[in-house]
Amino acid sequence: AGRSMDRRTLVKIGGLGALGLGVGGCSARAVSDVVRRTTSLRLVPVDASWDRVIRTTVGLRPFRHSGFVVKAERFDEKTLIHNYGHGGAGMSLSWGTGFLAAELALEQESRSAAVIGSGVAGLTTARQLQRMGFDVTIYAMTVPPNTTSNMSYAQFTPTSGLIGLRARTPKWDNQFRRAVGVAYKQLQLLAGSKYGISWLNQYTLLSGPPTRDEVPLDEESDDTDRLLPDAYRTKPVLLGPGEHPFPSQYVHSRPAMRIEPSIYLDALVSDFRLAGGKVVIRKFETQKEIGELEENVILNCTGLGAKALFGDEELTPVKGQLTVLIPQSEVNYSTAGGIPGASRDTRGFSPHMQPRSDGIVLGGTSERGESTLEPNEEAMRRIVDAHIAFFSAMSSPLPISRL
Repeated sequence: AGRSMDRRTLVKIGGLGALGLGVGGCSARAVSDVVRRTTSLRLVPVDASWDRVIRTTVGLRPFRHSGFVVKAERFDEKTLIHNYGHGGAGMSLSWGTGFLAAELALEQESRSAAVIGSGVAGLTTARQLQRMGFDVTIYAMTVPPNTTSNMSYAQFTPTSGLIGLRARTPKWDNQFRRAVGVAYKQLQLLAGSKYGISWLNQYTLLSGPPTRDEVPLDEESDDTDRLLPDAYRTKPVLLGPGEHPFPSQYVHSRPAMRIEPSIYLDALVSDFRLAGGKVVIRKFETQKEIGELEENVILNCTGLGAKALFGDEELTPVKGQLTVLIPQSEVNYSTAGGIPGASRDTRGFSPHMQPRSDGIVLGGTSERGESTLEPNEEAMRRIVDAHIAFFSAMSSPLPISRL
C-alpha cells in the first residue's frame, strides 16, 4: 500500500531550485548495436510545474539478492508453492512466474488452490491456475487499488532490481528465461484499453557519444538482459544533434510496453471473479493459520510479507516514490535520464517520466532497506525539480503552420 501527500504540502515546497539530473538506467550500447534516424523528431514537452502536482505515492519492492523464488515444498500435509521476491520486475514477470508456479501445482492431485496475496503476483498466479482447471480462492489483507502493486511505475522492465551482481546460477537463469518469455507474450496479447497496456517510445538520454564499451546497468546488475527474448532486445535508434528535442547531444529511442496499474489490476480482479474465483479478506499472522486453510495446495505470493510469515531474511524492502502531475494527453512518450555528464546518483536517483490516463508519472528514487510508506519530501523535491529543469530545457515542437 502507499500513502499520498496532500497538494498543499507540495505547493509549499515548490519554490526550491532545480536539482541535477542523472543518466538513465540503461547501459551504453556498442555502436554496432544501434540504428540511426535521419529525420527530426518533434515532441510536446511535459508541462512540469509544482502547481500541477496532484499526488505522491510510495511503494515497496521485494528485493532478494539471489533473485525471485518459485519452488514447491511440503507444508504439513499440504503443498506450499512460493512465488515472490521479484524486486522491481513484478509487473513484468508475474505472468511468467505465475505460470511456473501453476505448473508445480499441477503435479498435485488436488484441483483446489489458495493464493495468499492479491498484488500482481497473486492475481496472475490465480489466473494461471484457473486456466489450468483449478478452483481458486485468494486470501489477502487488501485488494486493488490498495496494494503495493498499484504504486508501481509499471513498464516492461524484467531485469529491474531483480537480482544481485554475480548471484545468478544456471538453474535460476533457466527459470528466468522461461518466465520472461511467457510474460512478454502474455502482456502483448493483453494490449488495449481494457487492461491499460500500450506501446510508446522511450527516450534515454546518453551522457556522451555512444561507446563501444558495454557498461553495467548499476551496482546490482549484471548481464541478465542477455537472457531476454530476442524480440524484446530490439536495437535502439540513435538520435544525434538536431534529430531530437531533448537537452542532450545523443538519445537512444526504443519501443516500451506501458502498464497502467489502476486499470490493469482491476481488470485482473474482474477476470478472476468472472472465472469463478473467490476473494477472502484476511490477514495471516502465523504459518499455523495458513496451514489451517481447507485447500491442500497453497501458493505464497506475499512479496515482502514472506519475510515475517516464512522467515526469508534475504528479503529487503526497496522504497520507490512517484509524484504525479495532471494528465497531459498530448504527451505520448516516456523518458529516462537527464543532463548529459551527470552520473547516476549514489543514493539511487535516476529520473524518469511516463504518461498515463490518470496523470504524468515522475519517478527516480530507490531507497534500499527503507520500509516507511510516508513520502520522502526531499526525494519528492528532487524528482519534481529535476523534471522541471529537464522539460524546461526541452525544445518545443514547431508551430503547425511550419510542419
